[in-house]
Order: sequence, then structure tokens, then C-alpha cells
Amino acid sequence: MDRPAGTVLVTGGAGFIGSNLVRHLISRGDVPVVTLDKLTYAGNRLNLGDVLDNPRHVFVEGDIADDTLVARLLQTHAVGAVINLAAETHVDRSIRSPAAFVQTNVVGTLNLLEQAHLYWQRLPPSAREMFRFVHVSTDEVYGSLGRADPAFTEASPYAPNSPYAASKAGADYLVRAFHHTYGLPTLTTNCSNNYGPRQFPEKLIPLMILNALKGERLPIYGDGQNVRDWLYVGDHCQALLRVLEAGTIGETYVVGGSGELTNCEVVGMICEMLDEMHPVGKRGSYREQIAFVPDRAGHDRRYAMNAGKLRKELGWMPETNFREGLRRTVRWYLENPQWVRDVQTPEYRQWIATQYGARTSA
Repeated sequence: MDRPAGTVLVTGGAGFIGSNLVRHLISRGDVPVVTLDKLTYAGNRLNLGDVLDNPRHVFVEGDIADDTLVARLLQTHAVGAVINLAAETHVDRSIRSPAAFVQTNVVGTLNLLEQAHLYWQRLPPSAREMFRFVHVSTDEVYGSLGRADPAFTEASPYAPNSPYAASKAGADYLVRAFHHTYGLPTLTTNCSNNYGPRQFPEKLIPLMILNALKGERLPIYGDGQNVRDWLYVGDHCQALLRVLEAGTIGETYVVGGSGELTNCEVVGMICEMLDEMHPVGKRGSYREQIAFVPDRAGHDRRYAMNAGKLRKELGWMPETNFREGLRRTVRWYLENPQWVRDVQTPEYRQWIATQYGARTSA
């Protein structure tokens, strides 16, 4: 890859998207990679697999809000680029515990920016010119779309509707401010819903796959007609690398898969694939486990992303259609039962019981 001239620091690199990105970076060349991850409920060394032992990869357990640690990593490893994926991301958890989201997504990002700025100022001119800070955000900062509204673009106004979305919006504004105020060479991406291997199982797709396999109900919020724009995680990683390599400093890039589907459609496709790949026999179809439950508070109705700028300026297009990517994903969960057992900790099981156990069918 053409950029960066130095190590890539991936924060949140033991999470779902982060671990897939680390694997992409390691596979693409001779760039050293440092993973920094706090290893909360969604971060796991298992996600990095054999990459943990790769000589070009260093794993560090730690918090992006730890200024001493971040400063040391930047300096010690001669970092040429930061890709910030460290975040609390689950909307339901943000509704119950918003303070944790502000701490990581806002305070943590602020510290990362401050330390990156101090480090960048001290670099020699050639290294300063090459340095990049890529901040990975979400489509949820834009709020909710009506059925006929055009898809979000980089010019869409922010209208966050959940504590999670608000905390990510705050982080996005800080990244913008550090570029315009201090000149830090930042880039921001806002991405649609990701799916794929190693996604923590409280998210919709893995939750449905694993509940189905356990013979448990498949809880769908409300009427199941909420629409999301789905993007395979590998395609997202390719987009992030294109932004790192060739994105215009100070710009934002919307990333989307042009794959709008309702939650009902997604769950139905999962059941269809499991019926084929892991049939339940006498119990019939997995569809019989679907249960509509009371909607969550402030549930956005529709997201859609127009990635035209990214396609036109950087030549990126998603390569994986949803049905193909979902089939890969279902197969991965079927073939990795040990990973599934290891991530379903007592804390996770308690969370699921608390979140869904009290919800009766709508």
C-alpha cells in the first residue's frame, strides 16, 4: 500500500470491524500494525487469531483515554497513521448506560486526538506530510429517514436519536475541529450496518443465527419493518484502506452497501439458509421461532447511504452482495462453535436475558 510511511495504529482492533481490518492490513504488505483494545465485552483476542503471532503485529491491551499509553505507543512504534475504531456501539446498551458511551466515544476520542496532535507536531516535515488520522463513524449520526427520502450523503445534517448516535456525533465534531483548528490531517468515514464473521452476538444477524441454532425465539423489534443498509465487513475494510491511501484530508466519506432490507427480510433469509445448511428436522423451519417483541425506545425507522463520492473520487465499490455475504456469515458461525462458546460469557448471557427476557411478544 502507498501509505502510510510508518506503523498503523488500529484502536478497537480486537473488535468486529477492527479485527477484520487488522487482518486486511497484515495481508496487504509489509506495514507494521499495532492493535490497541480495551477488551471490553465486544473485544476479544480470539478475533485476531493467528495474526496475534505475526511478527508485523503488536497487540496492546489498553484504553484510548489513557494519555500516557497512547503517547508511548505513537512514539515507540513510529506511527504513521491512526485508524480509530475504538467505540461503544450497541444502541440498546447506550439506552441503559449512556455515560459509558460518552466516556469512550467522546472523551476517549478527544484524548486520542490530543495525543496524535502532539505527536504529529513533533514529526519531521516529511513524516508530518504523510501522517493520517482516520476516524470511523456511523450512519446513525444522521438520524432516521422516511420511506421515500433520498439516502444520506456527506452533506446530510446530523440528527442523532440515541445516546450512542449522539456520542459518535460528538466524536465526529471533535475530529473536524482538530483538523480545522490545529491542522491535524484527519479523515472521517460514516458507514452503514456491517455484518460478517466474528461479529459480537448481541447484534441482529449473529443473534438470530445463534438463537435459531439453540432453538430459542428470534426476537424482532416492533413490526420488523425497520430498514438498514447492509455492508459486508470485508468491503468496509477495503473502503477504509482506500480512504487511508488516497482520501482528501479534512473530508468525510459515506460508506454504504446499497443493500436496503427490512429486519424481517434479513431474519427470513437467515432462517432460509439455516433450513438448508443446518435443518431442524422434525421441528420444521427456523421461521417458527420468530417472535415480534415491543419496540425499543427511539428506534430509527430507516437508514440508507449514498456512497457516490467514495466511488467517484476513490474508485471503491462493494464487491459482496448481501445474499452471498450472509451465506458466508451463516457458514462461519456454523463452523466456529468454539468461538461462539468463548464469547458467550456469563455477562453476555445476563445482558441478553435482561434485554429480551422481559419483553413479551408484541
